[in-house]
Amino acid sequence: MATRIDRLAQPKPDLLRFPDRRSVYWLDKLPAKRSGTATNIELSPRWSQLTESKQTHSGFMQSRRSPKWHVSMAALTAYPSDRVRSLALPRLPAVGWQQDRPLLATLRAAVRAAEASPRVCQLAQPKRGSLLHRSDHPENGKRPTSSSSRIFLLAAAKTDHPLYLPDRPVTWPLSAATGEAVASERVQELAQPKPRCGLFEGYNPYAVSPAARAASASPRIQELSLPLPRKCRGK
Repeated sequence: MATRIDRLAQPKPDLLRFPDRRSVYWLDKLPAKRSGTATNIELSPRWSQLTESKQTHSGFMQSRRSPKWHVSMAALTAYPSDRVRSLALPRLPAVGWQQDRPLLATLRAAVRAAEASPRVCQLAQPKRGSLLHRSDHPENGKRPTSSSSRIFLLAAAKTDHPLYLPDRPVTWPLSAATGEAVASERVQELAQPKPRCGLFEGYNPYAVSPAARAASASPRIQELSLPLPRKCRGK
């Protein structure tokens, strides 16, 4: 049994081999069997319509004049003026115009009879290319090479600048004085974390400080606290 790949690999059937073959799916009855092996072309209504001559348009005027109109005697005896004759002359090329050079230029007899000198024949020979050494072939072997002083200089590691200071290590040794140091009370106090309270915890927003109670307003503050004269209504 053929697989799916084998069936897909088969060429598609040529359905346009017989253009006049009618489909049997849209007929009430099957078409009559043909006696011959070859098919006969049947003229379709569309082909019959295309074979007919084109009808004249209904708006075409039969009384219109012929393209060959009558020439008057004045036109036959007309004499061109000097201006018309000057315009009838062919246009001359520009002053600096030169004709295109032909693709195959004609050679002179002296050029055709010339003989090349031995030097010219030597220069006409193709230059022999130097065979480059290829290391991919084992029969060639290893080519002896030597590095120059410039290669050795470039291969050396780059040194640091004399004034360059490297990064400080994470751990470094401590001196004896630092190891024996004792923190003072102030340092211990600053080393304690700052206590943080919640919002309005231990705080009374309505409490008035003693300084605010004993404060006295300045003349400027008293002046600013009065209402504007234009807003005061007399009673």
